[in-house]
Amino acid sequence: MNETKFDGKGEIYAQFRPSYPQECIDELFSNLHLTASDVLADIGAGTGKLTQMLLKKGCTVYAVEPNADMRQIAEEALAAFPNYISVDGTAEHTTLPACSVACITAAQAFHWFDRAAFRQECRRILRPNGSVILIWNSRDEDSALVQENDRINRLYCPNFKGFSGGMRGARQDGEFADFFSGGVYRTLTFDFPLYFDEQSFVGRNLSASYAPKPTDAAYHDYVAALRALFGKYAENGKVCMPNFTKCYIGNV
Repeated sequence: MNETKFDGKGEIYAQFRPSYPQECIDELFSNLHLTASDVLADIGAGTGKLTQMLLKKGCTVYAVEPNADMRQIAEEALAAFPNYISVDGTAEHTTLPACSVACITAAQAFHWFDRAAFRQECRRILRPNGSVILIWNSRDEDSALVQENDRINRLYCPNFKGFSGGMRGARQDGEFADFFSGGVYRTLTFDFPLYFDEQSFVGRNLSASYAPKPTDAAYHDYVAALRALFGKYAENGKVCMPNFTKCYIGNV
């Protein structure tokens, strides 16, 4: 796992990254027959966006996060949940006991993992017949706003390889055939448009691992380009970014 990719981005990530639709969480729990008595592991938990939604279902959740900045923000935000367990660990070495969890989630994170090593770790910590759920918020690439945002990122962000680490929402069939057992997995998609004012639109972009930091030479030009893009598409002080929440579910 790329533990340092988000160094110094914890606060802006917590403030401007979107969560996930409640409909998605409810359907996952229903489909997998998860209950409040289950123990889950949220891997690459970051600042706890998904973790909080799982905790509100009553489950005990191990939130595994290697980045100290992001983990501390999650610990402060989720301290009131008695069923929250913060873990300093990686996707490939969670430190969790063997056969300890009913389900594993990874939201906006799987593209940073070593797939083979993570798969082995999932097999180790999952209880028999336990599932893995991979989740992304994925921009609609048919959107003119998203396409122009992509071009700005390519111009000012040398490490940009496409949204979601270049996976672009894993649109290709069989994207996870090497991860899930027998190459078999289910896909769920939820329409989840995101609405931003100028500050949150710029902040959402700056929260990305590839985005320049205030000390980088390209930072001010990047922010100016984002503000101009916002101004081009804003209506009544807001832009709507077409977005889908996509889930990939299977055994390993």
